[in-house]
Amino acid sequence: MLEIVALVLLAQQPQLPVAEGVASYYTVASSSTITASGETLRDDLLTCAMRDGVFGDYYLVVSETGKSVVCRLNDRGPYTRGRVIDLSEAAMEALSLSRNDGLLNVRVFHLGPEPARPPNLLF
Repeated sequence: MLEIVALVLLAQQPQLPVAEGVASYYTVASSSTITASGETLRDDLLTCAMRDGVFGDYYLVVSETGKSVVCRLNDRGPYTRGRVIDLSEAAMEALSLSRNDGLLNVRVFHLGPEPARPPNLLF
């Protein structure tokens, strides 16, 4: 019985971000057309690149302005010091007034293989 109570309590705990820092974006024109997962990079899909994580899993990216987007991990990177995630062009446009902003402060939350419902997020 104690295990069931523990599981219920843990399921209600807020989720901590897996990364906090600067997000940048990359495009087909600025990168290889093949991602580390073997997929073709497409600017119009909501995808991202992180140094760690499971290919195919979904991540919620929340900008400092409060806008958010759910992306699927399909590449590795960024390889620039101080950056925590690279976003596809479409994902950056969803978070920013203009993709020309280039860099955004974000928090990244792991949603898992299927983003069925938003988690309790801890800010």
